[in-house]
Amino acid sequence: MATINGRDIHKLVVACDAGMGSSVMLASTLRRQLGKTGVTVEHTPVNSIPADADVVVCHSGLAARARTVAPDKPIVPFQVFLGDPAVTRVVKAIQQGTDLHV
Repeated sequence: MATINGRDIHKLVVACDAGMGSSVMLASTLRRQLGKTGVTVEHTPVNSIPADADVVVCHSGLAARARTVAPDKPIVPFQVFLGDPAVTRVVKAIQQGTDLHV
């Protein structure tokens, strides 16, 4: 299990697969929630996770692919696009500057 402190997260990537746009909505929600923290939230295809990402959030069905593409990045898989506890943990760690265990 990897640990990253919320203060060390400057770029959060929401990785997706070509789909219905649910991950775009999640990225937009995260931008609003994290707006005052200075964290950049980027939406990108799972096969194109940028090297400068500090943490990657993706649907659990994409987590294995995300780990293959970005093996050195903390990957936070979630089940539900809005209101998932895993995503809430990421937001709280960033806002409060606490450790995120992934």
